Amino acid sequence: MGKTILLVDDEDFFRDRMKRAFVNRGFTVFEAADYDEAVAEIKKNAPDMAVVDLRMPGKSGLELVREAKRIHPDISIVVLTGYGSIATATEAIKSGATSYLPKPADVDEILRAFCGDDEDETIDSDKKFETPSLARAEWEHINRVLADCNGNISVAAKRLGLHRRTLQRKLYKYAPDK
Repeated sequence: MGKTILLVDDEDFFRDRMKRAFVNRGFTVFEAADYDEAVAEIKKNAPDMAVVDLRMPGKSGLELVREAKRIHPDISIVVLTGYGSIATATEAIKSGATSYLPKPADVDEILRAFCGDDEDETIDSDKKFETPSLARAEWEHINRVLADCNGNISVAAKRLGLHRRTLQRKLYKYAPDK
């Protein structure tokens, strides 16, 4: 396993916390807040590994995974996201990511993901990931769209094809357990 890592996340606090944890484990850490900074760091330093946030201003983490693999084919990439879905996980792996983890993830989880130690993911994949209920999938989709609209209920309702009051009622309910 290499000792250089690129951390790509638009949240400074999260990136700084991760940097300290990786430095404490002996890594040389490079940082980037968005796609363009990350591409420049990859070209300049050719890190062994990268931890990439899925959602960033401008181009997405998936686009960065594809470009990083094109520039530096040997780079190992773990994609982190607070907006996880099966579709984006599949797309990340197809694009060249080594693994895909939900936020918040600690450094030990990330390092296990780089090593492929995901607790027998091929054998017990049904036990590890439970398919969300339709209500849960709807709740997550609504919240993703709302986040994309910067919390603007009217714009989110229009994108979802719902009346504003209907969306407000759905948001007022607690998130389904599963």
